[in-house]
Amino acid sequence: MDNRLSTIQNTQMQSEQENSNKIKQQGLLPLFYHDDLQVCISVVNALYEGGVKVIEFTNRGEHALENFKALAKERDNSMKDLMLCAGTIKTPEHAAKFIDAGADVLISPVFDSSVYDVAYMQKILWIPGCMTPTEIHQSEKAGCNLIKLFPGDLLKPSFVEAIKPLFQKIDFVVTGGVDTSKENITAWFKAGVCGVGMGSKLITKDILKNKEYGLITAKAKELLKIIEEIQA
Repeated sequence: MDNRLSTIQNTQMQSEQENSNKIKQQGLLPLFYHDDLQVCISVVNALYEGGVKVIEFTNRGEHALENFKALAKERDNSMKDLMLCAGTIKTPEHAAKFIDAGADVLISPVFDSSVYDVAYMQKILWIPGCMTPTEIHQSEKAGCNLIKLFPGDLLKPSFVEAIKPLFQKIDFVVTGGVDTSKENITAWFKAGVCGVGMGSKLITKDILKNKEYGLITAKAKELLKIIEEIQA
């Protein structure tokens, strides 16, 4: 019985590490929310066609949970290699509900020990959001090795350069204000991040309004190519 439990725990830990590696390998984390389910499905399909295999759907509206459940079904039916992250998770209740809905990863804008506890018990990767060295230190002590820096437009690449030597075992993904230009993306990676999150700069209001989802596919391909070149 003990051996079986140990095997299950090792498999779960391996899954967490594999999911962390997928985010780092892709280097791009598209994130969005929309009330309209059909829009959500269209955006996910457009990103997937562009080569994106990791997407964050944020918990920022009244239809977030039901839309996430529908997206998880779409993933299971036609995009089995897609990793679906639930973002903006700030309470243990939301953490549990989105795990039940099929989330592969939980992402938060803050460090919250109660959310950490749920993720830990369910053996699911949790990425806390941090803005200060103290918050990063708290996350590291809790066992987190992949942390979201937020908001990026306030922190700047110079912040990453300053803290990276202090937290050499931590990998950072930055979100909030990251530009789609090659210069901006290069600056962040050069500073030491392993990935960049993009929301409205990639999935713009005009694209959604005009339903020009092909533009999302084209931009995703372009961004993945830029990041691949930087990583190489």
